[in-house]
Amino acid sequence: MDPTTAATLGGIAGLALGGLAMVAVRLSDRSTAAEMPPPPAPPLPPGVGEVIAVLRSSGILVDSSDRVVNNSPAAVAQGLVRGQELVHPELLHLARAVRRDGVIREAELTLQKGIGDGRLVVAARVAPLGADHVLLLVEDRSKAARVEEIRRDFLANVSHELKTPVGGISLLAEAVLDAHDDPEAVARFAKRISVESERLTRLVKEIVELSRLQGADVIKDPTLIDVGACARDAADRSRLIADEHRIELVTAIDEGCEVWGDAELVTTAISNLVGNAIAYSDTGTRVGIMVRRGRPGVIDVSVTDQGLGIAPDEQERIFERFYRVDTARSRATGGTGLGLAIVKHVADNHGGNVSVWSEPGRGSTFTIELPAANASAAIAPSDPTTYAALPPSEPDAAPEPAPEPASDAAPEPASDAAPGDEPSRGAGPTPSVNA
Repeated sequence: MDPTTAATLGGIAGLALGGLAMVAVRLSDRSTAAEMPPPPAPPLPPGVGEVIAVLRSSGILVDSSDRVVNNSPAAVAQGLVRGQELVHPELLHLARAVRRDGVIREAELTLQKGIGDGRLVVAARVAPLGADHVLLLVEDRSKAARVEEIRRDFLANVSHELKTPVGGISLLAEAVLDAHDDPEAVARFAKRISVESERLTRLVKEIVELSRLQGADVIKDPTLIDVGACARDAADRSRLIADEHRIELVTAIDEGCEVWGDAELVTTAISNLVGNAIAYSDTGTRVGIMVRRGRPGVIDVSVTDQGLGIAPDEQERIFERFYRVDTARSRATGGTGLGLAIVKHVADNHGGNVSVWSEPGRGSTFTIELPAANASAAIAPSDPTTYAALPPSEPDAAPEPAPEPASDAAPEPASDAAPGDEPSRGAGPTPSVNA
């Protein structure tokens, strides 16, 4: 073999050996790196974990790689943290901005709640914590935002509702001036002014009443009141207008139904329900008022009518302020749209609730449930009574006369069924939706 060939082969062999040596070194470095433990995470500042654990608001601590290393239980409950990740990019953007320049930031954010259309309104305060961590304090303000929205809607509705009677009075006053030489026209316009003035007075009174109820969560000085007496008073207040519409008021009242609260407010609530029942009932029908011991510790007040009924999709909204099922009929009867809202607040302030059963064409039953003053007196509920709020057998026939109650005793059942039997559908709804 000549020297040139030998040198060439030697060079090639040297290069191959060098390459193999480099591969071996790299494999050795990788094996060593795999065997080495990962670098330890930066330690948390002392006491931070204990403080975050007891926060009522959402506290979230993220490290330099945007990984959540500690958080309060509220952060998980509100859906802000999932595992070791911040769910919402808005919060992550704030954390990165604070880590970048070290400036404390505050912001009010509207975040998506879960996977639906719900929104979460939060106030976030983000601050650096040491050299490696960023702390996010997130407070849920959804309730305050809803209250503010309700307040704006309330003011807008009040302004709109006040414009109608005020504008009507102004126009009628101009009409009186123009017709000053026509006594009949003046008398007609003056009567309309009187109607609009009464409507305005009623509206202002109910707005003030509703504002007072919303300002107090509970009754400040409750007294022991007889709910049956309140129901009788409410029936007496509505009897004149019921007679004008040829609507019969029927009462069935158990004795000893007492609650702690404000008698005038309870009477107002029942009166509002009776007034609504009369306004939305046809001539020649009945409206029933029942007060009885319901389930243990609860007094039920039910008002049943044979009116138009309420569609299921509207039943959830009828307790909203200024909401009307039949706007034209409500305005014709002088309704303000605040009556059922007042009923709801009265029930809430007395620790109770109000519910509705209704079917279009079959009438409605509104039931107020109030905690009984003496729970032991309400353990044994009385037999449910289907009072004579029955539809006439024929469309043109007069309604069947209601039984005359003896003093304050409840009337005899209107059907032949034994107490406790299920009433027929033709007999109308059971007085209480919870029965």
